[in-house]
Amino acid sequence: MRHRLEVTTPSDREVAISRVFEAPRELVFDCWTVPALLRRWMTGPDGWSFAVCDVDLRVGGNYRFVWRHVDGRDMGMTGTYREISRPERIVSTELFDMDWTDGEARSTLVLTEEAGKTTSVNTILYSSREARDGAIAIGMVDGIEAGYARLDDILAAGVSAK
Repeated sequence: MRHRLEVTTPSDREVAISRVFEAPRELVFDCWTVPALLRRWMTGPDGWSFAVCDVDLRVGGNYRFVWRHVDGRDMGMTGTYREISRPERIVSTELFDMDWTDGEARSTLVLTEEAGKTTSVNTILYSSREARDGAIAIGMVDGIEAGYARLDDILAAGVSAK
């Protein structure tokens, strides 16, 4: 069963992206943190692939993601893990190479589980309302929705990172 993606703006600088997944949160957490699993779902909308997926999953560790479009364009993002509480919470920074969001943003991912289903809420705090609105306008939601549909398929297969 595919659940609906919900996007809200809890403050003038935040966007919150919520989604329910038919899987235990341990597995959902792995899909957010294990490069081999991330590469399978976090590719964005059609036409994009995950060219670079480097993860140093520890507080103070960095990550580097680069998405590549079929036309050769790249979109890169770097960040630092600020808090990791397995399997329920990850706080990290994110900064896009082209810095179209006007500086570093803070992402807080919270995973809660009830009756074998996991609710994922990713709240991103931007530097300004304009940066937040720009992220939404550029198609962020479409990319997330496409990725989450792929994540549903991975979770349905019962993939394990172990």
